[in-house]
Amino acid sequence: MNTLIRKYNIPGPRYTSYPTVPYWDEHLFSTDQWEQTVKKSFDESNGREGISLYIHLPFCESLCTFCACHKRITKQHSVEGPYIEAVLKEWKMIVSHLGKKPLISEVHLGGGTPTFFSPSNLEFLLTEIFADAEISSHPEFSFEGHPNNTTRAHLKTLYDLRFRRVSFGVQDYDPKVQKTINRIQPFENVKRVTLSAREAGFESVSHDLIFGLPFQTWDSMSRTIEMTKSLRPDRIAFYSYAHVPWIKGVGQRGYDEKDLPTPEQKRELYERGKALLEESGYIEIGMDHFALPEDNLYKSMKQKTIHRNFMGYTSSSTQLLIGLGMSAISDSWYGFAQNDKTVESYIEKTEQGILPVTRGHILNREDLIVRRHILNLMCLLETSWEDENMNLDEMPEILNRLEEMQKDDLVSLQKNTLKVTEEGRKFIRNIAMAWDLRMIRHQPTTKIFSMTV
Repeated sequence: MNTLIRKYNIPGPRYTSYPTVPYWDEHLFSTDQWEQTVKKSFDESNGREGISLYIHLPFCESLCTFCACHKRITKQHSVEGPYIEAVLKEWKMIVSHLGKKPLISEVHLGGGTPTFFSPSNLEFLLTEIFADAEISSHPEFSFEGHPNNTTRAHLKTLYDLRFRRVSFGVQDYDPKVQKTINRIQPFENVKRVTLSAREAGFESVSHDLIFGLPFQTWDSMSRTIEMTKSLRPDRIAFYSYAHVPWIKGVGQRGYDEKDLPTPEQKRELYERGKALLEESGYIEIGMDHFALPEDNLYKSMKQKTIHRNFMGYTSSSTQLLIGLGMSAISDSWYGFAQNDKTVESYIEKTEQGILPVTRGHILNREDLIVRRHILNLMCLLETSWEDENMNLDEMPEILNRLEEMQKDDLVSLQKNTLKVTEEGRKFIRNIAMAWDLRMIRHQPTTKIFSMTV
């Protein structure tokens, strides 16, 4: 195991998209092209599956130093109103471009800290958005809640708006780790909101844990997992800490690489943690996710309808994902677009009636094929090029890169089919990288990605 970790622990993407953001052809992108792909995708899919919405709510009252998200730290809740007005202006522009009311199948409130916003402001935001849309008969609505500030009023308000899934960021219960990452959060708070969510009627409660944080040991990690198991969340996201201080700067430079577990220790945290979870009935889903058999995420994996996008793994699949808010990324399947990364610039553009898109990428035919293969691998742990439409001119080179992984028993290659082995699950990002033609042609000369293992 250690030999394979040393061999394959290299910088690589997490593949919530393909092409990954550093490889977008921004110089070829235009807002007009992007709007055309949105309209095309909407016309193809709205009546069939509807659309997904990701709403980015960026404010936090304090900085968690492990976090790599786009956020704004403030204790001034007067920022809520102007930001909501900007999001609604952006939504109005999008609906106008679509030409008719969209059918909304999925909503996710992410951040930042969505529960920074008051229940009444969240209700106003969502009610206004839903007024310009139809809602699916079985919507998948979810939000991220901070255990320290999610109230019963938040839960009731969102439940009444048909939200049925909530994820709470736990990360780690060890006091030393919490102090280092500036996320002080007692177990009692997590227990309170977990029980309150179930009492409110939420059908799926998820806890997010992170392995590889500074000063983590197996003793502290095992205690965190045992405490998490005592609340039996329906899903557990067991994320690998992405140490990227060259990107996220001030927060992640609050501790040194020597404070982090070694790659071998980090992998041990995951493997032993995974064993504890599986002993309790949790089933590994894709990469870094676990679910109980009753949960929709597990069911979607068995039915091969599981999907992965900028929101991570999801049990519902839509062709069109609209991202609203500062830094949000939209995905039309044929293209990606990202909004302004500062609150001020985002609000200024929406006030001027300008779609707040600053960069993006339009996928070519090769991109679309590679994207499907990588999505198959990340979600289903297999892919096939039996269909001529899934073939690539570069297949001989791709297969050549996979030969070494087959020798290491990470993949099984048969005629026109690739399957990831149980051992290979640990290295799924590396396997996907063998297909990443853009990265292969343009190897990064500076640090871009976190380590894969």
